[in-house]
Amino acid sequence: MNKKWECYEVDENKVENLARKYSLSKLLARILVNRNIVEDEKINIFLNPTRRDFYNPFLMPDMEKAVARIIEAIETHEKIMIFGDYDVDGITSITVLKKFLLDRGAYVSEYIPNRLHEGYGLNKEAIKHIVDEKYTLMITVDCGISGIEEIDYANSLGIETIVTDHHETGDVLPNAVAVVDCKRKDNKYPFNQLAGVGVVFKLIQAISQKMNLEEKEYLKYLDIVCVGTISDIVPLVDENRVITKLGLKLVEVTKNIGLKTLIELSGYKKIDSSTISFGIAPRINACGRMGHAKEALKLFLTENPQEAREIALKLNEYNAKRQEIEKRIFDEAVEQIEQNNNDEVIVLGKENWHHGVIGIVSSKITDLYFKPSILICFEEEMGKGSGRSIPGFDLYEALRECDTNINRFGGHSMAIGITVEKEKFEDFKKDFIKYVQGSNINDIIPIINIDEEVSLKDISVRDVAELKLLEPFGEANKTPLFLLRNLKIHSIRALSEGKHLKLALKDDNYWIDAIGFNLGHLSEEYRIGDKVDIVGTLEINQYNGRESIQINMKDIRKSY
Repeated sequence: MNKKWECYEVDENKVENLARKYSLSKLLARILVNRNIVEDEKINIFLNPTRRDFYNPFLMPDMEKAVARIIEAIETHEKIMIFGDYDVDGITSITVLKKFLLDRGAYVSEYIPNRLHEGYGLNKEAIKHIVDEKYTLMITVDCGISGIEEIDYANSLGIETIVTDHHETGDVLPNAVAVVDCKRKDNKYPFNQLAGVGVVFKLIQAISQKMNLEEKEYLKYLDIVCVGTISDIVPLVDENRVITKLGLKLVEVTKNIGLKTLIELSGYKKIDSSTISFGIAPRINACGRMGHAKEALKLFLTENPQEAREIALKLNEYNAKRQEIEKRIFDEAVEQIEQNNNDEVIVLGKENWHHGVIGIVSSKITDLYFKPSILICFEEEMGKGSGRSIPGFDLYEALRECDTNINRFGGHSMAIGITVEKEKFEDFKKDFIKYVQGSNINDIIPIINIDEEVSLKDISVRDVAELKLLEPFGEANKTPLFLLRNLKIHSIRALSEGKHLKLALKDDNYWIDAIGFNLGHLSEEYRIGDKVDIVGTLEINQYNGRESIQINMKDIRKSY
């Protein structure tokens, strides 16, 4: 599919001034300008954040109430139940809060709903169980804001609730002791994009301040908070950047035996946001997807190295099983699509698909075809599924406009969860396709935003190394993309059974190697001697003690 390449238009005077004032390369200065990081305070916090850059936690809605109630529960030895989600954000949230409260002498336990049997969020059966076990205070983490009915039920049974969440609020807030969520309409906190574990971090910061504890009592959890924040794909800007930049330094020397063991077994040598995103997060998420979220929590809570290794090996097994299931579903979905799908949207349903994995497959299908996709797995007469969208098409709004044959759905513009009766699936599919046909979806073209056009003679290993100051990369702080034009192909070959593409490129007397992951199918479209333009990320390749620049290709086209 053809993609539109767009370069940022940059004020060169700003770039010159920034480079001179902060002794930066023009390459780095230009990227900062592209991202509107030009004021002194913004630049200092972005490049060199410190623990002094955290906001006052008591600016959060209901934080005073939450802290007072938790301290009361600690002092009176009440039984506290932490109710959390089964993904990385939820697991890390429970870990941080439970460890912190245990250190304060609290009586605390946790409840994680089973993804396959209970689904997301609070449910009445779980609450009844918690009440039967004589807990009197429940703290939700990474969930709870939509549990209006469930919290009313908890109140009727005599258990009080504190909600800590980061999801969008409805028109009505839960009737809880405190609702700590910066998405509230009355929020005055300066940043409302924290992950669930980020909200928990602010909670333990506030408790620490109220109890006159040393800063280290909450800062020591930044490694786990960092893992949850990066894994939840929240924007890595503002306070999230402070959390992740400082947190990654702690991950490198982590004292959490489970995290340390998981990193070792994942095979990653370098600690950065990619290690978390591709090495740690999938293994933890696999537990929740396969119905074993408690194993991931045990890993983070254990103090026993042998137990940590045993659990980490289990996580590897769950992840391998998840990958196997995911590949089977993906292959079956692609087969269906190639046989009979010419619509602007992809809607598929099948028995024996695993609804814990289906969201990942939907995401990959959408990436492959650049079409919104909804995949549903049928279990007897009911179908459960997930959908992913493309930038510019609001999937949540689309379902809201054609919900006649839908039992229920939730989510946001880019990702949804859905439940449909099997006998109504075809009618839903027709309604949805009809809605999409009446939309502007055919006008949407994938855009690659390019930070700068560069030439081989003007970039150095030192310049590329300096780009590390921009890390950690993630949502809202993507790895910079560069355009190189008129490079002559000196060699070209496919790798890994045709999956990837490897090029050696030349511009006058300057050389660069290029690797294109999942671009192996293009090896037949280009020949030695062709002139090409390439967009990709710049990396430093180390081989035999020598350093050279290579480009990780995102797109390629012939030069004109």
